[in-house]
Amino acid sequence: MTVSQTALPPSHPAVTVGKVGVLLVNLGTPQAATPAAVRTYLAQFLSDPRVVEIPRAIWLPILHGIILRTRPAKSAHAYAQVWTEEGSPLAAITRAQAVALQARLGEGVTVRWGMRYGQPAIAGEIEALKSQGCDRILICPLYPQYSGATTASVMDAVGAALAAMRWQPAIRTLPPYHDDPAHIAALTSDVTRQLQALPFVPEVLLLSFHGMPERTLHLGDPYHCQCRKTARLLGEALAPLFPVLRVETAFQSRFGRAKWLDPSTEAVLEAEAKKGTRKLAIVAPGFSADCVETLEELAIRGREVFVEAGGQDFSVLSCLNAGEEGMAMIETLVRRELSGWA
Repeated sequence: MTVSQTALPPSHPAVTVGKVGVLLVNLGTPQAATPAAVRTYLAQFLSDPRVVEIPRAIWLPILHGIILRTRPAKSAHAYAQVWTEEGSPLAAITRAQAVALQARLGEGVTVRWGMRYGQPAIAGEIEALKSQGCDRILICPLYPQYSGATTASVMDAVGAALAAMRWQPAIRTLPPYHDDPAHIAALTSDVTRQLQALPFVPEVLLLSFHGMPERTLHLGDPYHCQCRKTARLLGEALAPLFPVLRVETAFQSRFGRAKWLDPSTEAVLEAEAKKGTRKLAIVAPGFSADCVETLEELAIRGREVFVEAGGQDFSVLSCLNAGEEGMAMIETLVRRELSGWA
C-alpha cells in the first residue's frame, strides 16, 4: 500500500525543526550605568517574589516608595566604576562564554545567552532558538549552587515563556554543579594559576559567596550547604599545593535588616586585618563571571575595609569567566546533559 504525501497549502507557515539549542543564563544587569537604567533593572529584580520573600502588600510599597527612590543612584555609581566599552562586565563575559561554547560544540548545536533580569530576556532567546529550528533546548543557569532566588527563578521565567507558546520545545535543565569534579578541578587550576602569579604570598584565601537571608536555609533552600561544600572541596584540593595557606569562607552583598548568612565578607576582612593578617586574597566561587559584586564590592570596597583595618596586600582573583578552565568545565557539563540529543 502506498501512502501519498499531500502538498502543503501555500498559506502554511514555514517550519524548521530538528535542531538542538543551548541557552546560557546569568542573573542580569542594567542596560547602562545610570540611575534610570538601574531603577528599571532593580524594579524587575526586586519585584521577583523568589528574590524578596516578603508579602507583596508589605514589600511593594517599600520597594516603590523608598528603595527605588534612593538605591538607584548609589548602585549606578558602583556600576559606573566597573563599566566597560562593551557595557556591563557580566553581559560582556556571558556573551563571550556563549561564543566560546559555540566554537567548542560546533555547528550541530546552537548556543545563545540570556539574562533573568534585563536584556537579552529569557523568553526572547527561547523564541530565537525556536525560530532557528531548535525543538530541543538545554537551559543552563550559570549558578554553581542552587537557590530558589537564582536557579528556580530562571526556571520560573522559562515556564512563563513556554506558557505563551502553542508549540513548545522540549526542555532540559543543567543541574547545580557546586560539587561536580569538573567544577572543582576548574576552580583549583584557575585559582592556583592566579595565586602563583601574585606579587605577594597570601596568608589567607577568602572564599566569598553571595549572601542570602538566613531564613532561606531554614525554609529548605540548599544554597548555604552547597556553598559550604564547594568551599570544603576547593580547600581540600588547594591544601597540598599551598600547605600554609588558610582558607576561610564568608558571604557578601547583604541587603535589608533581616539576618543573613554568616559570617559577612566585610566583617571577616576587618577581623582578619585587626588580628594581624597582612596579605589576603579573595575569590568568589559562587559567581561564574565577574560582575559588580566582584569588581566593585570586593575589589574596591573590600580593599578599603581590609586596608583601613590594618591590612596591607590585597587581591581579588578573577572568576572563571570565559577562560580556558571555565570553558572546558562548561563544555563538559553541557555535553553530558546533551547526551542523546547531540
